[in-house]
Amino acid sequence: MEALFTSTLTVALAEMGDKTQLLALFLATRFNSKTAIVFGILIATLLNHALSAWLGVEVANWLPDGALSWVVGISFIAVGLWLLIPDKDDSEDNKMLKYGAFGATFVLFFLAEIGDKTQVATILLGAHYGSVWMVLIGSTVGMMLANVPVVFAGNWLMGKINADLTRKLACLLFLIIGIITLFTPLLQ
Repeated sequence: MEALFTSTLTVALAEMGDKTQLLALFLATRFNSKTAIVFGILIATLLNHALSAWLGVEVANWLPDGALSWVVGISFIAVGLWLLIPDKDDSEDNKMLKYGAFGATFVLFFLAEIGDKTQVATILLGAHYGSVWMVLIGSTVGMMLANVPVVFAGNWLMGKINADLTRKLACLLFLIIGIITLFTPLLQ
């Protein structure tokens, strides 16, 4: 349950103000079918994060036991600091819009998530917890918690969320997880 809860919380916080959240807002303004956008986000996230969580578990299997906590701990800290850098919306004038709400959302979301903070976080969570399923479910729930309200409430909701404070909270959470990961083996 820890893997599920931590994955949900960290990904939801990391997604606030992220480029994929801005993409969800962009798509919601371009298409009337909000349900198709939500399903496009869901399927793209499931596919992308399943691969990410699996990769994290596999990388953890390749690393020597002593190195895993250092690599994952330092990576969590690096992602935490990366979260302090706001993303920019680069989704304007995209040719994918001709594929309809679901098709455009699925392709654009999947591609935008490659190398994104939440994908890197999912890889790290997979490596840390060694559980593809719990991390996949948690990271997907986190993505949906962050993006579904944006699809339906759009600009109004984005005006109410303090993106800077949310990024700082997400950074703090990643730093805490990184520090705990680094020092847990030393305390055993």
